[in-house]
Amino acid sequence: MKYRAEIDVLRALAVLPVILFHAGFELFSGGFVGVDVFFVISGYLITSIIQVQ
Repeated sequence: MKYRAEIDVLRALAVLPVILFHAGFELFSGGFVGVDVFFVISGYLITSIIQVQ
């Protein structure tokens, strides 16, 4: 699988609400959604690596 920088950007954007939630910003009270998105993207990457091998 070819390296795709845009996936790293999506993972970073998924982590950002979690960090802001733990920093105490009330606007990001659903920071756990970022964790779900991060795991979905990571699962996609892991599955694509396993399929190639």
